[in-house]
Amino acid sequence: MFGDLMGMMGKLKETQEKVEATKKRLDTVLIDENSSDNLLKITLTANREIKSIQIDDSLLEDKEQLEDYLILTLNKAIAKATQINEAEVSAVAKEGMPNIPGMDLFK
Repeated sequence: MFGDLMGMMGKLKETQEKVEATKKRLDTVLIDENSSDNLLKITLTANREIKSIQIDDSLLEDKEQLEDYLILTLNKAIAKATQINEAEVSAVAKEGMPNIPGMDLFK
């Protein structure tokens, strides 16, 4: 019984290390999102850290329009990054979890 428990604990620790390594790797995965007319481009990591924002000069003339562009484009980029992040992390976590009946945490 204790051997099984120790084995499971070791596997959980190994899985936790793999999840952390995956999160670190996601810092290098870049997502680019453009506004529909390409006047604004945002690049962020799959861990949702903004790396760059490129704004066309024409947007600098209208503050409200620029704010709207930023909100829409940032939200789209964050949604993409979140989807990638969650898929990658949950795949690694699910792979390393012991098969315990009734504990389907990552379906």
